[in-house]
Amino acid sequence: MRSDIVKKGSTRTAHRTLFHAMGYSNEDLSKPLIGVVNAFNEIIPGHIHLREIAQAVKLGVAAAGGTPIEFPAIGVCDGIAMGHDGMKFSLSSRELICDSIEAVATAHAFDGLVLIPNCDKIVPAMLMAAGRLNIPAVVVSGGPMLAGRYQGRDISVSTMFEAAGKVESGQITPDELEDMEERACPGCGSCAGLFTANTMNCLTEVLGMGLPGNGTIPAAYFGRRRMLAKKAGEVIMDLVRRDIRPRDIMTREAFENAIAVDMAIGGSTNTALHLPAIAHEAGVDLPLRVFDEISRKSAYITKMSPGGTYHMQDLDEAGGISAVMKELTKLGLIHTGAQTVTGTIASRIEHAEILNHEVIHGVENAYMHKGGIAILTGNLAPDGSVIKESAVDRDLLVYKGTARCFDAEEDAIEAIIGGKIHEGDVVVIRYEGPKGGPGMREMLNPTAVITGMGLKVALLTDGRFSGASRGACIGHISPEAMEGGPIALIHDGDIISIDIPQRKLELCVSDEELAARKAAWKQPEPKVKTGYLSRYARLVTSANTGAVLK
Repeated sequence: MRSDIVKKGSTRTAHRTLFHAMGYSNEDLSKPLIGVVNAFNEIIPGHIHLREIAQAVKLGVAAAGGTPIEFPAIGVCDGIAMGHDGMKFSLSSRELICDSIEAVATAHAFDGLVLIPNCDKIVPAMLMAAGRLNIPAVVVSGGPMLAGRYQGRDISVSTMFEAAGKVESGQITPDELEDMEERACPGCGSCAGLFTANTMNCLTEVLGMGLPGNGTIPAAYFGRRRMLAKKAGEVIMDLVRRDIRPRDIMTREAFENAIAVDMAIGGSTNTALHLPAIAHEAGVDLPLRVFDEISRKSAYITKMSPGGTYHMQDLDEAGGISAVMKELTKLGLIHTGAQTVTGTIASRIEHAEILNHEVIHGVENAYMHKGGIAILTGNLAPDGSVIKESAVDRDLLVYKGTARCFDAEEDAIEAIIGGKIHEGDVVVIRYEGPKGGPGMREMLNPTAVITGMGLKVALLTDGRFSGASRGACIGHISPEAMEGGPIALIHDGDIISIDIPQRKLELCVSDEELAARKAAWKQPEPKVKTGYLSRYARLVTSANTGAVLK
C-alpha cells in the first residue's frame, strides 16, 4: 500500500504515535488509508450540507475495509462573488484547490481519495487533482438544488439576476423582487438550472469518475444522496484493491463522451475551460477544436434552464445522464467501452431509458441537430471563442452591430443600467481575461440585466459567462486583450459581424487597419500587482487552452 511509507517499520514509530494521538488504532493503520476531501463550508449553498455526505462516505469506506480520513478543501460561491472583485478569485481558486489536494494527499501518502465537491470551480479542481495525483479516486457531489416556486412557476438564482433588469425597466416592483428573493433558492444544493456546477457534476458521471445520479439526484433527496455517498465509499476500496487509477478512466475517449453529452444537454460554456484543464492534468491533449467537431455531429436533446424551463430534478426523473448517453449511442457519439469507476459505460447504460420524452427528446426529435455550444473563430478571435448557441434567440444567430467598448465589467453595467446601450449595439467587455482580469470573471450581471431589460444586443468578452447566462453572449475570446489580441484593438463605432451557424466572429475593418492598431497598442498596467492574483496572472495561459498554469 502507498500508505505503508508513513506507517510501517521502526523508522515510522514517531509517525504511528501521531496517528495514535488522533485515535487511530493499529488495526486502523493496517487498512488502506482513504482521504475524504470535503469541501463543506458555510458560504456556498451547494456545500452547506456536505458534512452529511462526508459522513456517509466514511461509513461506506469503513464498511468496505478502509480507514477514512477527512480533510477540507476551500471554495468560492460564484453567485455571491458575482459582479465585484470577488469574482476574480473564482476561476483562479480552481488551481488553489487542486494544488492543496495534491499537497495533503502526497504529504500523507493516502492510498485513495473520495472527493466531495458540488459547485462551480470546486468540481473541476478535484477532477484535476485526481488526474495529477493518479491514485485511485472517486467523486461524489452534493447534488443540485430544487427549483424555487413563485406564482405557479419554477424559478432559480438566474431568475433573480435577470430580475434586477426587470426592476430597472419597471417590469416588476421592488416588493415583488423581495418576495421572489425569498423563494428562488429553497434550500441546499448547487443552483437548480444547468449552470456550471450541475453541468460539471453531470459530466463527472460521463467521464467515469462519478456514480450514476451524481449530477442529477437533488440534494434535498437526502436518502438517495446518502446511499450514493456510501456507495462511493465502497467503490473507492474496490478501486484501491484493483489499482484502477484516474488516468485509466479519464482517457481521450472519456473526454469525447463528456463533450458529446455536454452538447446534448446544452451545458455551460465553462466546460470549454474545465474539460481541457482536467485533460491537461490527466495527460490528454484536448484542443478547443474538438468541441466544435463533436458539436457538429451531436444533437441538442434537453432544454434545461437557463435555455429552457426544466430544472435538474426534471432531468433526474426523466432518466438522468445515463438515459442521455444511451440516446447518443444512436449517433455513434459514445465510446461504450470506456471505463468508469464501476465498469464500462456499456454496462452503466444497459438498462437506462428515457422516462419523460418532454424533458429528454430522442435524437430524431432533437431541438437542434447539432450541439448546444459553438466555437467561433475569425479575425476577432483567431484562437477561438465560445457561445451557448442553445440559449440564443433565433433572430440573434446572425447579427451585425456597432461596438461599444468597456475595459471593465463595472463600466459596462453602469452604461447598461444608465440606458446608454441600445438595440443594434455590440457590448464589448475586455481586459477581463485570465491575465487581464485577472481571473477571467463571469459576466452574469451584465447579461442578466440585458435580458431582464429586454434589450436585443450582443455581448463579447475575453472574460467568461456564467452557466446561467443566456443570449448572444460570446466569451473566452482568445487571444485576450491583455496579450494584445484583436479584442483590444476594437474602437467604439466599429462594426462587428456574428454568424453563429457559420461559426464566424469578425471585426469589419481591413487587415491593414488592424495591423496599424496593433502597432500602436500598448499593454496597460496590471489591475492587481500583489498577492495570489498577481502570481496567477503571470503564470496563467489563454482561455483556449483551459486557462491552466504553466
